[in-house]
Amino acid sequence: MLPKVSIIIPFYNDQYVDQAIVSALYQTYPNVEVIVVDDGSTRHQEVVAPYRSRIHYIGKANGGTGSALNHGFSIASGKYVAWLSSDDRFLSDKVAKQAAYMEATGAQISHTDFHVINEHGAVTEYGAGIKYPSAKAFIYGIRHGCPVNGCTVMMTKELFQAMGGFNPGLPYTHDYDFWIRVLLSRVDFHYFNEPLTLYRRHSQMGTVRHFNTILNEAGMVTEQYAHLLDALLAQLPD
Repeated sequence: MLPKVSIIIPFYNDQYVDQAIVSALYQTYPNVEVIVVDDGSTRHQEVVAPYRSRIHYIGKANGGTGSALNHGFSIASGKYVAWLSSDDRFLSDKVAKQAAYMEATGAQISHTDFHVINEHGAVTEYGAGIKYPSAKAFIYGIRHGCPVNGCTVMMTKELFQAMGGFNPGLPYTHDYDFWIRVLLSRVDFHYFNEPLTLYRRHSQMGTVRHFNTILNEAGMVTEQYAHLLDALLAQLPD
């Protein structure tokens, strides 16, 4: 039997959440569970109602995306876990292709390319992910920012637990902090060069509304790990 993949959708007052759920439910991969973590929402729960019988719907007090992901990943029963933001969508073969890649390579974590869509779901940019020519170039990119789109990532639940989950004290950069800790643990961060996620850019997204706060928080994370990443880079061949 194919290994189970758990898709975690953190949800907080997002009108697009039903589209995310549909994209997770209608994967071509036959062994998927969908866990929606309602992080204290006060709006838009009604769009989830038609799918409640087919998903695990978990409510919790508002604690931010990192907290919601930790909660969802902790109860996931899959070998692999994937995060889907409530305003994004997976392409129908996302799980099938990425899980097959991870099974074939033995990867503990991987990320992929993605397309950008607008508020109406139209693609505005194809293959928008940053591509690096080498592992060292990728680590250098992480040293100076976050080039990984979290909703393209699939990892083993075992790795997630070993890393201690996301830092819920980082409201916006919990993912950036996690990727750095993975690299510093000398775990290979695989890249599967195919767009499998639709990343939605719209005026209400947190990246737009909290841009300056996110920049400041990312700067603190970068500064915290800079010397460790520099030491890692120094050890790697050019």
